[in-house]
Amino acid sequence: MVSTYPPKLCGLATFAAALTNALRDAGHRVDVVRINDGDEPAAIGQTVAGELVNGSAPSVRHAAAILSRCEAVIIQHEYGIFGGDDGDEVLQLLDALDAPAIVVLHTVPLVPTDHQKTVLEAVCARAAKVVVMTETANTRLCSSYIVDPRGVEVVPHGAALAPGNGNGNGNESTVGERPQLLTWGLLGPGKGIEHAIDSLALLSDMRPRLRYTIAGVTHPKVFARAGDAYRNSLLRRTWSNGIAGSVHFDDTYRNVDQLTRFVASASLVLLPYDSKDQVTSGVLVDALAAGRPVIATAFPHAIELQASGAVKVVPHGDSAALADAIRTVMSDPMVLNSMTVNARRLAPSLSWASVADEYLRLCTELDPIVEPVAI
Repeated sequence: MVSTYPPKLCGLATFAAALTNALRDAGHRVDVVRINDGDEPAAIGQTVAGELVNGSAPSVRHAAAILSRCEAVIIQHEYGIFGGDDGDEVLQLLDALDAPAIVVLHTVPLVPTDHQKTVLEAVCARAAKVVVMTETANTRLCSSYIVDPRGVEVVPHGAALAPGNGNGNGNESTVGERPQLLTWGLLGPGKGIEHAIDSLALLSDMRPRLRYTIAGVTHPKVFARAGDAYRNSLLRRTWSNGIAGSVHFDDTYRNVDQLTRFVASASLVLLPYDSKDQVTSGVLVDALAAGRPVIATAFPHAIELQASGAVKVVPHGDSAALADAIRTVMSDPMVLNSMTVNARRLAPSLSWASVADEYLRLCTELDPIVEPVAI
């Protein structure tokens, strides 16, 4: 496994750790090479077998030697985590490997720069298999980039299931007297939470009154650049809208099990993202795996999952449309229950165990490795 990795806080690190653990739970040995994109090195041991230090040619050779002992290499790809222009140092690693590589694309830009397009096409050409997580990403990759569609596979983003979920018999979540709306994840501009706060102000007539929880700390890179400016702007917005008593900011750290239970305790998840180009959302998948209905802006992954009946989509930046959607769902128990049932029906296919099985299938289809490289 090649990726950023905990204790780093980022979506790729969380994804790689969860997939690694699921593969290990299935009885396989997984060596992790952690991408060091400027953070302090992690301890090398059972959790991390080695590090890929951006900008270091000897590090590439050493990482390739570790990985070439394996039967298959799974590389998480995102432009911002590898060194070089648009992360093009990943090509050095792929060229140095003596084991077949499965490359997981977390981003497929709709309008890439010329160099981004060149890098992604070169990555796909060197990979034995390319994985995307949605049909939208598959269509975009195969129609806008020069790739061999026969080598592209769609494997969904995995998630932890809520206790009792996935069997159709889970109990209704405990939401207390006030219905709970939830948005969670690392905070920063582009999350669109200001629109959700504005929409809540339009719903002050609803009884019982809605409570909106915004869970998460400021993204480390955003904090390094601007501190808690975005988070503080949201706090001020709740006061100016007169709804500070109905909005709760929660920066509690939760492990995977605790977070899954926390999400499952909500009535409805809001994903008011500004991005119109997001082909994969781990938070969206986590919400559905926890059996929670979702209202999201019209980013590609949400649009694709709308057909499941568990997701409602609204226009970007439209607080009134978001408020109308929330009112429709939360004022009609039959609508809320139907969306919840559909989320629970979808959940088992999104479990990390199911996703790990798909990656294991891909590994068995790869050509055998060549002569291992000695370290």
